[in-house]
This record gives sequence, structure tokens and C-alpha cells, in this order.
Amino acid sequence: MSFSKSSSTRTDLDVTKLPLHVAIIMDGNGRWAKQHLLSRIKGHEKGAQTVRTIVKTCRETGIAHLTLYAFSTENWQRPKKEVDALMSLLVKFLESEHKDMIDKNIRLNAIGQIERLPEAVQRALDKTMTLTKKNDGMHLNLALSYGGRSEIVQMVRQIALKIKEGKIDPDLITSELISKHLYTSTIPDPDLLIRTSGEMRISNFLLWQIAYTEIFVTDTLWPDFTKEEFLSIIKDYQKRERRFGKV
Repeated sequence: MSFSKSSSTRTDLDVTKLPLHVAIIMDGNGRWAKQHLLSRIKGHEKGAQTVRTIVKTCRETGIAHLTLYAFSTENWQRPKKEVDALMSLLVKFLESEHKDMIDKNIRLNAIGQIERLPEAVQRALDKTMTLTKKNDGMHLNLALSYGGRSEIVQMVRQIALKIKEGKIDPDLITSELISKHLYTSTIPDPDLLIRTSGEMRISNFLLWQIAYTEIFVTDTLWPDFTKEEFLSIIKDYQKRERRFGKV
């Protein structure tokens, strides 16, 4: 498992070995802003530009699923001014990008405690998801108000209720059944998880789903993350041997 930044910037990818699903923990907006003597909000705005770049790159490359960790359940604890600015930025992003998603055949999906988001964000999400629901070129999944532990708690409650109602036999609970009760029930598990900013932790992201996911951590802060580095990481992924616990 490599946790270092790849030096290769080649783009000649093996299209037969592309990851079906790439998940990204987008970290480092605040540190980037501090380094540039800017407000944290400016860091998030610059990070939104990187989102556009990576979404476009995935679509051009042929990656079917991209999941971006945009706002965690823990992020609600940030200062209200920053949270409000993030929500406003999210609405602007959705309003400005839905036409491009339609043109590029990208379908938007959201996972997490969506009901906790401000009404303006929920409306923008609903609108964009409705407009793109027939698109099948790529699935863009935004993890919003998302936490892996809360997702698992919700799954346990759903299954426990069905057991209580006699709809599920406890002896027949399988990993497949559990997966069907997660936010990601219609999404394949990630093949590759990328984390920017060099932090060596998962941060409560897709805890069940990344059991056999390949992990790559780069020191690059998210606003500085480029198409070239992303493709370099995909190239690194293609060199790995995935055994899924087998010899």
C-alpha cells in the first residue's frame, strides 16, 4: 500500500484496469487559505474549482462512479459563519453545474443525512438530481452531512425494525443484506480512496464500504490537486495487485 505522492504524470492509462469507483476525502482547503493569507471561505471556493476539474477528468477518463466527501456530520461543529458559507457555496455550485452535468451525461446523487441540510441546499439538490436522473455516463455522489458511523447505526435500526416486524430472519443476515440498507445501496464499493493533505486517517468516511479499497494519500492540499496528479494516482492504482484477502 503506497501512501506517498506519485511522481509520474503520464496519462496513458490502461482502460481495462480503471477503477469503477473512486472516492475522495477532499482535505486541505483551510490550510491552503492560511498559506495564502486568505479566509477559509476563499479556500473552499478554490476547492470548488478543483471539484470541477476532477469531475471533468473522471468523465473524460471513463470512471463510472466518483464519490466526494463534501461535508461530514462532524463539520456541523464548525463556526456557524463557515457552515453557512459552505452551504451557500454548495447551492451556487449546484446551480452553476447542473447544465454541464446534463451536457456531459453525469448523474448526481447525494448520500448522508440530507434532511439536516438547509432547505435551499435540499431544493438545489432535488432540482439537480431530477434534471440528471436519466444520465448514465457517470455517477457523481456527494457525501453531505455524512458520517460512516451514523450510516451504520441507521442500517442497524432499519434491519432491527424489520426483524421485529417479522420481515427478516436474523439467521439470514448477510453482508449483502447490510449493504442494501446503507446510503450506498445502489453504488459499488470504492476501488480507490484518495485523501489529500497528507492526513493518515479515514475520518469516518464509508467505513463499511472501504473494507478492500486501495488507499492513496497525497500531501497535496485539495485546492492544489490537479488533473495530472489524479491521473498519476490512477496509474499507481493500476500497478497494484488486489487480492481481497486471498493469496
